[in-house]
Amino acid sequence: MIKYYKLLDTLNRRSMTKEDLRQQIGISSATMSKISAHKTVSLDVIDKICCALNCQPGDIIEYVSATNQNNEIT
Repeated sequence: MIKYYKLLDTLNRRSMTKEDLRQQIGISSATMSKISAHKTVSLDVIDKICCALNCQPGDIIEYVSATNQNNEIT
C-alpha cells in the first residue's frame, strides 16, 4: 500500500495547503481526496506533484507492506 503522509508533511513544511497544490497542478478534488485517504492515484499525478514541488517520488510517498500497515501512520 502506498502512503502519502510524506507529501502532507512536505506541504506543511512549505506552508502550502492541499488545495494550493491541487489548483497548481490541475487535479480534481476527488483525486486529492484519494491522496488524503492513501488510495491509488496515477503516476501522472505523482509526476505533476514532483514537478510542482521539485522533488522525487520517494520524498512524497512510501510503500508499506500489508503486514506492516497496521503499525504505520494512517
